[in-house]
Formats: sequence, structure tokens, C-alpha cells
Amino acid sequence: MSRPDAQRQLPPDLPTLQRLAEKYIWWKPSSQAISQPERVAAQVMELGDWADVETLQEAQGDDYLRHVLSHAEPGQFSERSWHFWHYRLGLAALGDVPALPQRQFH
Repeated sequence: MSRPDAQRQLPPDLPTLQRLAEKYIWWKPSSQAISQPERVAAQVMELGDWADVETLQEAQGDDYLRHVLSHAEPGQFSERSWHFWHYRLGLAALGDVPALPQRQFH
């Protein structure tokens, strides 16, 4: 039940992401954090309260969140959030969620 990632992504809503970065990427200036908009979105998807998640979803749309999830780096999502977002965004059928991204050691 996966969706192709070939769809063109809309540019991120930087003002919204900057406001969210101030709260969820607290260790960097928000102007620096938004240089990685997908990282900010992933952090909100992982840690955000419901209001902030709704703000992110309204500003960016589900296609952008699917893109963020499908390009997630190891450690960005907990197993619980990984499953929630795959179900919520229609990327997986019940019981068919892909494995979390894993770090590769060489």
C-alpha cells in the first residue's frame, strides 16, 4: 500500500517551520535549523503536541509528511511514531509497516 515518492514536493512553508524549529530544535538557532526543513518536520512528527502536528500538517500537507517519513534518517522516529505515521498517512496496511531505518556501520 505504498505510494510512489515520484510526486514533486512543494517547497516547505519556511515561516511555519521556523516557528516550530524554535520549539523542537531548541539547540540551534531556528534560522539555522530550517536549513534542514525535513529534519524539523521529522522532529515535530516525533515529539510534537497535537496542535503543532496539526499546524505542520496544514502548512505542509500529507504528501510532504509522506516524503519526510520515506526519507527518514536512523534515529529520527521511535517505533511508536513510525507505526503511527505510516498508518496515519496511508503508507502501510495494518501489520505491514516497514522496519525503522537502521544505522549502517562499516
